[in-house]
Order: sequence, then structure tokens, then C-alpha cells
Amino acid sequence: QVQLVESGGGLVQAGGSLRLSCAASGRTDSRYVMGWFRRAPGKEREFVAGISKSADTTSYADSVKGRFTISTDYAKATSYLQMNSLKPEDTALYYCAARSPYWSKTSASASQYAYWGQGTQVTVSS
Repeated sequence: QVQLVESGGGLVQAGGSLRLSCAASGRTDSRYVMGWFRRAPGKEREFVAGISKSADTTSYADSVKGRFTISTDYAKATSYLQMNSLKPEDTALYYCAARSPYWSKTSASASQYAYWGQGTQVTVSS
């Protein structure tokens, strides 16, 4: 079992930046595929970014490609989502998630992730 806690959300103007953090606790002796998802008001949860267990492969939703960067620091048991050039449409509750340690590759499907944080709110004003 691993527990995930997100932080770093807040209110930012369009064009600004935020860095979200996802701190893991529990079974941090294992490495995990990490993902970030978001849910905007009135919309379905959507995939934002993912990073493989070995941290050598990343994937992004088309809507954030070139603006967001996912990374993992295993020494700190923390995953990050650097968000630049933020837009009002990025406003959402952001969740980090981890796949079972059996898996090595990223997935854009929320159903493939076994562990979830509680979320951190990101609001981008125009």
C-alpha cells in the first residue's frame, strides 16, 4: 500500500506557473508508475500526464503538451507536475495516482491506477 498526498495548488493568473507535488508514504521501497489527472467542474476526470516506473518515459494529454512536465524524485518519494503557461481551462482539481508496482508503463486510463490522493485545487484566472 502507498498513500499519496498532493500539494502546491492555488490561485494563479493566466500565463503563470505552479508546481504540484505528490508525496508518497507507506511502501515507498517499491517504485511506481505515477500519473496526474484532473477534474474540472461539470466534466469527467481526465488524464494529464504520466511517468514510467523507471522515470525514462513520459506521456501527456495533448492539451498540456509543451506546457506541463511530470517528474519523479525517488529519493524524496515525490512526484511533481510543473505547470507553465497556465490557462483558465486548466482550472480543476488535480489528483496524483500510482499504479500497482507490478506495472512499468504509463497509462492514460484512470482505471489502471490503484492508489489516489485527495486532490489539490488549481484555479487559473483570466
